Amino acid sequence: MKNNTFIVYLLVMLGMMGACKPDYVPKPRGFQRIELPTHNYQPFNSACGFECEIPTYANAIADNHPTAEKCWFNIQFTDLNATLHLSYKPFKTPVELVDLTEDARTLVYKHTIKADEIYETQISNAHLTGMLYELSGNTATNFQFYVTDNKKHYIRGSLYFNAKTNLDSIAPVLAFLKTDIIHSIETIRWR
Repeated sequence: MKNNTFIVYLLVMLGMMGACKPDYVPKPRGFQRIELPTHNYQPFNSACGFECEIPTYANAIADNHPTAEKCWFNIQFTDLNATLHLSYKPFKTPVELVDLTEDARTLVYKHTIKADEIYETQISNAHLTGMLYELSGNTATNFQFYVTDNKKHYIRGSLYFNAKTNLDSIAPVLAFLKTDIIHSIETIRWR
């Protein structure tokens, strides 16, 4: 019986030594491949004071959150797992506009805890002015903006991914969506 135990033990040890390969190299961690669609746009005519173009692969729906106001919209990029939250506000006085723009700035700078840097870019064309904020780092939102006609129309937008963000993994999608959002901003027309 002792010989059988010794033989089994010897076979197990030889099997374990033969199973090890000294040239094993661990594989790097990978992420899913993301197929990005072609940039195509369609009109979005809001029930509020503006219209613009949004991507054909996005859906615009009214924000149904209990605290949402009448002219708040969500542009959902379902296949890219992201949502652009838009809020339209009419205003009557320059003081109201200052309050709206300062509120937008405050909301952006609440992310300084997680943001590595915040880049501000002024937006200005024949139809509107505003500010674009790009937040680098693993923040909840990496892209926010506001635009206005400086008379009575104001829109604020913020892009959120519907999952915990890791800048390395969302970078291609973020760059892709940035192009779409800038196109939407450039095509805003007030009514």
